[in-house]
Amino acid sequence: MTYVSKSSTEEIRKRFDQDVERFSNLETGQTATVDAPLVMELITQAAFKTTVPIRRLLDIGCGAGNNTLKLLELVSPVDCDLVDLSLPKLEKATERITAVNSGKIRVFQSDIRTADLPGQSYDVILAAAVLHHLRDDNDWETVFRKIYRLTAPGGSVWITDLVWHESESVHSLMWDQYREYLLSVGGKEFKEQVFGYIDREDSPRPVTYQLDLLRKVGFSRVDLLHKNSCFAAFGAIRSD
Repeated sequence: MTYVSKSSTEEIRKRFDQDVERFSNLETGQTATVDAPLVMELITQAAFKTTVPIRRLLDIGCGAGNNTLKLLELVSPVDCDLVDLSLPKLEKATERITAVNSGKIRVFQSDIRTADLPGQSYDVILAAAVLHHLRDDNDWETVFRKIYRLTAPGGSVWITDLVWHESESVHSLMWDQYREYLLSVGGKEFKEQVFGYIDREDSPRPVTYQLDLLRKVGFSRVDLLHKNSCFAAFGAIRSD
């Protein structure tokens, strides 16, 4: 697969700078994501149940802060490091999180691939609807290895994302389901807009690929929480 026709990081940042409000609804999450409220609930509940204590959180691609806010409904205060390409989103996330959390907040306007973050420091890492922007296999493995290094011993990482499928027939089936979902929530124009973003910006991998990669980089306990159509929620715990 070639990635030269895909949007650059800067092009993606510019689009997200103009799209803050759509990512600022805690009740609906991202409407382009199937089961967004459910997967927010699942990954934050999983983090809460598996990780004690939760003192420090890293939210990769934090957007307007929805997933961090969901976790803060369960545990607070938490020191939060927020990473996103978009400064307007980071500002919105900081505003919303500060209103409910007395822990420290640090923001990093950066790509996770280049963000300067402290190793073995985070009790919980969240990555929601962000990793599909990675490109070739080396890019994926490099970022997953970095996530492992950033996770504190006993800590956990929880991911929700758009996923591809290993079987072309299954992928076609799931893509048809996703097409119908987008039509139902936003009509033809919304469907074509979302498909356009995916075609220009995204390079997803199957959930099976990502679960194997989590094990490869060092996580010993890996779990699939939920999958519906082209979306999945899953995670891993660092046992050492």
